[in-house]
Amino acid sequence: MIGRSIIVMGVSGSGKSTIGLKISQQLGVKFIDGDDLHPKANILKMAASQPLNDADRQPWLERIRDACFSIEQKNETGVIVCSALRKDYRDQIRDGNKAVTFIYLDGSFDLILTRMKARAGHFFSGGEMLKSQFSTLELPLADESDVLSVPIDGTIDDIVMLSVAALSSE
Repeated sequence: MIGRSIIVMGVSGSGKSTIGLKISQQLGVKFIDGDDLHPKANILKMAASQPLNDADRQPWLERIRDACFSIEQKNETGVIVCSALRKDYRDQIRDGNKAVTFIYLDGSFDLILTRMKARAGHFFSGGEMLKSQFSTLELPLADESDVLSVPIDGTIDDIVMLSVAALSSE
């Protein structure tokens, strides 16, 4: 897997950061948390508990797209965590990049809500944020052949194993 970006995507609480980091460690490749690519204005807005809109997301998605381009140009492989909830967000990340694969962490609202409630020391907004994430989510369809759907109802190790196996078989 040379010159390739792997985007670990899904709703908040689906395990993107944990799974993405473990996939990168298993593959021995670069890891980038997409949250670290938000511009200052977005960080300040989120810190004030204000939701981002599509205009806010544009520079962030450009940074993710550019990180993928850089990885590809340097003939590296990297894992980037990004919610990529809507198809047009995924299309923006794909734009100008030849080797992007998405891993969609697929779990039900109830499963993710239960896990979010159990997370110690993590901000939890009573499920309203999760409802918003699920209402925004556009499930990848058959025309998005670069999206690998991985169920998240197993252990972290199971999910990582399924993800790596799916990447290896494409």
